[in-house]
Amino acid sequence: MQKQATRYLEIITGIFVAVVIISNITSTKILLLGPFTFDGGTLLFPISYIFGDLLTEVYGYKASRRVIWTGFISCLVMSGVIWLVGILPPAAEWAHQEAYKNILMYTPRIAIASLIAFSAGEFSNSYILAKMKIMTKGRFLWTRTIGSTLVGQGVDTALFCVIAFAGMFPTSLLMSIIISNYIFKVGIEVLATPLTYRAVAFLKRKEEIDVYDRETNFNPFSLQT
Repeated sequence: MQKQATRYLEIITGIFVAVVIISNITSTKILLLGPFTFDGGTLLFPISYIFGDLLTEVYGYKASRRVIWTGFISCLVMSGVIWLVGILPPAAEWAHQEAYKNILMYTPRIAIASLIAFSAGEFSNSYILAKMKIMTKGRFLWTRTIGSTLVGQGVDTALFCVIAFAGMFPTSLLMSIIISNYIFKVGIEVLATPLTYRAVAFLKRKEEIDVYDRETNFNPFSLQT
């Protein structure tokens, strides 16, 4: 059951992009909460995978691919603007250049790490979910959302932490960040499963869409719509 017009895809895309951008900026701070050590972006970033699951489950891999690339380009622009503003000379009366550089000029490295990790992780997540949907004939949604997240978040977390923080922190701290990030992100996905079920059911009912990617070209660089 499929139709052209969608009422909620643009809203989901906007929230998805906002989550990715905010996560990139807040990743500059390392947090310690109980036994877990992770970057600040981890507090929000798992939501992007929940939205990724909604996109693929309801609208299909091709729609998800377009949204992922929208997030990718948005982060690229954000990183470029932050860098450009940072190298431009500050006004004489503005005394916060060093603070800007210490926090936001660190963001380009994080943005590069995020761009690579985000695209690899999100495409892995969407691909596995789409394939599992066909295998399970649309049943057992929880196996798809959790199974795809285990792989996608694993790829994302490992790539991001190594590219963003290697050489900055001792190996023990880096491994602690990777493990803590992964456990936290997957845990959020598991806890959010009941809400994901409701959101998927709502969108399928309202949009009258339930895409199965049986003949989809899964090349992440394809422009096919």
